[in-house]
Amino acid sequence: MAGDELVAFRERWKQELTRKKEAQRLVGASSSSCDVPGQSGQRDLKNSYFEDSNCFNKASGSSKPDEHGGTEKGGEGQKAASESEDQPEYVSLARSLLDGRTSPLLDRIQEERTRRKRQYQSMTQACSTSLQQLQPQRKAKKEEELVDQLIQDLNDVNDIPFFDVELPYELALNIFQYLNRTELGRCAQVSRAWRVLAEDGVLWFKMCTREGYHQDASMSDSPCWKSTLRDCRNSAKTLRSNWKNRVGFISQLQFELGKVLCDVSSCDNFVLAGYTSGDVRLWDTLHWDSTASYLKMNCLSANTEPRPHVSHVQVSSTVAAAAYEDGCVDIWSTETGGQPIHHYQSTVKIQALALSCDSPVLASAGGSDVRLDWADDQGYWRTLCQAHLPKAVESLVLAPGRRRQCPLVALAAGETVYLLDPREDEPRPLHSVYGHPVTCLDASDSDVAFGVKRAGWAMHDGGNKIHVYSLETGKPVVCVGSSPGDFTCINVRDSPPHLLVCGNKDRRVRIYDLRTGSSVVSLYAHHLGVTSVQTDDWKIVSGGGEGLVCVWEMRMGAKLWEMHNRHPVRHVRFNTSTLLTANIPDDKSPRGACITDDDLTAHRRHRGVICHYDFSEDALSQDHILPICRSDYTESHGYNYNIGLAVPYDRLSGSHLSH
Repeated sequence: MAGDELVAFRERWKQELTRKKEAQRLVGASSSSCDVPGQSGQRDLKNSYFEDSNCFNKASGSSKPDEHGGTEKGGEGQKAASESEDQPEYVSLARSLLDGRTSPLLDRIQEERTRRKRQYQSMTQACSTSLQQLQPQRKAKKEEELVDQLIQDLNDVNDIPFFDVELPYELALNIFQYLNRTELGRCAQVSRAWRVLAEDGVLWFKMCTREGYHQDASMSDSPCWKSTLRDCRNSAKTLRSNWKNRVGFISQLQFELGKVLCDVSSCDNFVLAGYTSGDVRLWDTLHWDSTASYLKMNCLSANTEPRPHVSHVQVSSTVAAAAYEDGCVDIWSTETGGQPIHHYQSTVKIQALALSCDSPVLASAGGSDVRLDWADDQGYWRTLCQAHLPKAVESLVLAPGRRRQCPLVALAAGETVYLLDPREDEPRPLHSVYGHPVTCLDASDSDVAFGVKRAGWAMHDGGNKIHVYSLETGKPVVCVGSSPGDFTCINVRDSPPHLLVCGNKDRRVRIYDLRTGSSVVSLYAHHLGVTSVQTDDWKIVSGGGEGLVCVWEMRMGAKLWEMHNRHPVRHVRFNTSTLLTANIPDDKSPRGACITDDDLTAHRRHRGVICHYDFSEDALSQDHILPICRSDYTESHGYNYNIGLAVPYDRLSGSHLSH
């Protein structure tokens, strides 16, 4: 502070002390003047608020009298009023802080709270009175109000869709892809936004491919994938019904120039057959008039007299291969046919031939020598590797599902099973037990399975077994089976996941679960032993040595129907809509039709037969019924044979049935 200001402050302080003494003498007058309204206008305006506050304190504290006839709080109020009349504002504020009050407006705040509390009580009382008057009307309209509330809630859901507010469309679509058909149908009933999501074409396209329909299709191939999936499922139901009731069209694949059927192979829509005349015939069941059906043999075998028999044939979606008894191997293209695109000669007869179903890789074995050939990206064939084993190779199989990877070959030679990897120097033995030969062999994309024959002292440890080894690790996975008969055929490649189907000489077809090692199905099927078998998720097709083809329902273990031909069934392959069976005779050199016959052509009953069943076509249509079966009672001329194909077992075209 400056000097002049300090002197002025001291003078002002002395005046305030003087006013304080005078206010103490006039305390009675100030207290009485607070009760008289007319005297309130004579007070100083600067101290009016504090005087009003003191008057309020006096009025609120005057209810308790003291011993001397006055009031205790009133005296305190009079003293405070006399002191606050002439004192400045900052002195009053300091005193209030020393007395413990936090604000000079505390009393007014308390007043306002009291007023609002009384106002709230009065409003609550008025509302309760009105509710008591309207209660009978609300009881009468209670049900209508509940319905209105429900409609309002539904409108709220439609007005504020969940995914429109919280999630972008792509993220919501990613969540919906985990729902099945039933759940998507329920979600489509929630709101318009959810219906758009539930009917998105991407979801139904993925569902189509997930259920096995249109695997190679693209998103733009169908305008409505929901309708496409519905049609596919309806077609699948129809196909299953046709399979069970044997409704369809059957045709025999015959090659009149050939002699006796030697071997048959099939893949997708291609069927390849080799004959004792040396001829090789290729059928395309989707395009019967394909020019690639006629395959010419190599010049070396064609100029040999007599021409060598065809010993083995193999076909895939791109190439076809045939091995002859003179050791020659020919490879053709399924697109062009004609002349072979690759040929090589072996010094010994080819005992086993295998062709990869998904890549141009061919494995052949003659004696104890194994050869692996494959085609590069330019289509040129070259030898990938060659190996020599201690014993003669009896069977071999290529592991599928290795398109651009290094191919793996499983070999069975005597009692030893080898795994041939071109990256390794020699074949690696997987399993070998002295005196226990391997009877059958098959491989999937991850496992190799083979049946082992038990003899002598080994018959006491449970009989014949099937061993399953891993192709990746080369270690055993599971050992199943305990049959007294030899296992004759195994199919693990075409079986459902974790299942293995096999046939045995003890006349039974068995299915094993590779996860538990237990038998799932055991059927008494063929009295001359099982020669070929395949299964899917609901049916089993088996062929026997007596020439019988049987179709079984897996869950019930019941036979649906059967077909019979003269010779043993050596080949059985089916997909969702077709079935191919081949009855191959054991005798490749039968006598002709008569003694004077020069055996230019074998008799039809000795040739063998290839049957193609198409269950996607209805045999009751006019194109598949013989003219003799179309006669009715309204005809005025000719014969009336009155033949109908109403029985399920007689619905197939009679001209193609051969017993």
